Amino acid sequence: MTLTGNDEHTGRPRRPRTGRRRRPVAILIGLSLAGGLLLTGCGASDSNGSSTDGSNKSGGRGFPQPAPNRTSGTSQGERKNTPTGDASREFAPSPDYLSTFALDVDTASYGYARRALADGRLPEASTVRPEEFVNSFRQDYRRPDGNGFSVTVDGARTREKDWSLVRVGLATRDAAQSGERPPAALTFVIDISGSMGEPGRLDLAKDALGVMTDRLRDDDSIAVVTFSDEARTVLPMTRLGHHRDRIYDAIRGLEPTESTNLGAGVRTGYATAVKGLREGATNRVVLISDALANTGETDADAILENISTARREHGITLFGVGVGSEYGDALMERLADKGDGHTTYVSTIEDARKVFCEQLPQNIDLTARDAKAQVAFDPETVKQFRLIGYDDRQVADEDFRNDRVDGGEVGPGHTVTALYAVRTRPGASGHLATASVRWLDPDTRAPHEESGQLETGSLDEDLWTSSTRLQVDAVAAYFADDLRTGDDKANPLPGALPLGELADRAHRVASAAEDKAVDDLANAVERASGLMG
Repeated sequence: MTLTGNDEHTGRPRRPRTGRRRRPVAILIGLSLAGGLLLTGCGASDSNGSSTDGSNKSGGRGFPQPAPNRTSGTSQGERKNTPTGDASREFAPSPDYLSTFALDVDTASYGYARRALADGRLPEASTVRPEEFVNSFRQDYRRPDGNGFSVTVDGARTREKDWSLVRVGLATRDAAQSGERPPAALTFVIDISGSMGEPGRLDLAKDALGVMTDRLRDDDSIAVVTFSDEARTVLPMTRLGHHRDRIYDAIRGLEPTESTNLGAGVRTGYATAVKGLREGATNRVVLISDALANTGETDADAILENISTARREHGITLFGVGVGSEYGDALMERLADKGDGHTTYVSTIEDARKVFCEQLPQNIDLTARDAKAQVAFDPETVKQFRLIGYDDRQVADEDFRNDRVDGGEVGPGHTVTALYAVRTRPGASGHLATASVRWLDPDTRAPHEESGQLETGSLDEDLWTSSTRLQVDAVAAYFADDLRTGDDKANPLPGALPLGELADRAHRVASAAEDKAVDDLANAVERASGLMG
């Protein structure tokens, strides 16, 4: 079920932010009344959606609305106070039945987990982020006609009494055709430290970059920066035009050397990007590394503090591409978060070519800046809910419309999926939730919103007979949750299956989906089941 509303331009663009970027840490919210409530170059219900203007759209029922429209305020994006530890696995009382988070299109966690399992080991629980598992798969949401998002809200009942999985799906327009997109100015910052000599690291990156260079347009530009114990600009910003041979030579000449001074690489990369800045083009730094920093500055905040002007004033964003059987997941994710970008992980030539060719538009271009979602659950029908993942993306509810508080950056062709475990009140019927997304136009910084709603009557009766794509998302979420818990079965997701049964279910879903990516998911679940015993 896809519901969209009227596009709403609610005010003038704000002045550039001077506050430090902060992405609040997401908690898992549980409620009860008793508690008080990346450049194409490679070949529900019957309710009407509405812009969330704060008015009650439920026919007078008193369900919670998105946070009030704020045109001013003093918040600088401070984090909500959240419990320590793995907060997303807990239920916590909330007085407002609202769940607000910054959008996230990272997929590195799932890619790295697959690599670990293929190597015969379980991924570290701290590297498992459920939303990145779910967002690794294709969705069938309707796309909007223009910039911005469509909103899909659906769900299905699990086999645990009164519990359902509710899915909020957001989609941007398809990637522009090659003749329509703006030119790209891409600064590749490539790790050539000794650890990158392992098969599946630098060799993989070189192959993918060579293929990408074949496909990019003459009006695109590329710069190449390398780093080991120090950083140097191998190729300044260069238009492809008649200079492709220079780019090929720069790529072929990459060889692993010494230690990993990632901080120097990022600083030099941004300096090169600023020097080669092109107005009207997509300006982005692409970091390719195993993120195992061991020389110079190794703290993400300190590394990015040095280039905050380039990020903030010039709008140069960071796309992190992780490689290697040993991978600095936390550092790469933090770099991408603070660099207004996102991460992915590649372990095969096929993965790398997909990222740098097929998915180049959504990984590089931008459709929306500072995008946030807010879901308002109806206390008359909902007793508890739990957001699955998004642990480090929580935003204070009142900051949903505070455009000085950072959200997520999303490109064309992306989808973002958020799954909730929702416990409905026995026998409850009617309105269940309203989901809203707010974002800023990447050029004008004008704010826009879109909304969709869900009724209890629109829930499918059985998760495992619902739409194939919803089942894929459920398998991915249950799989991630199991990898995070291991032997600790406290607070499992409602309707969770033992891992062996989940593997069988995953293979059935893969057969129905006729999608190789889902086959790979099923195989990963089976490997994990064998390793866990």
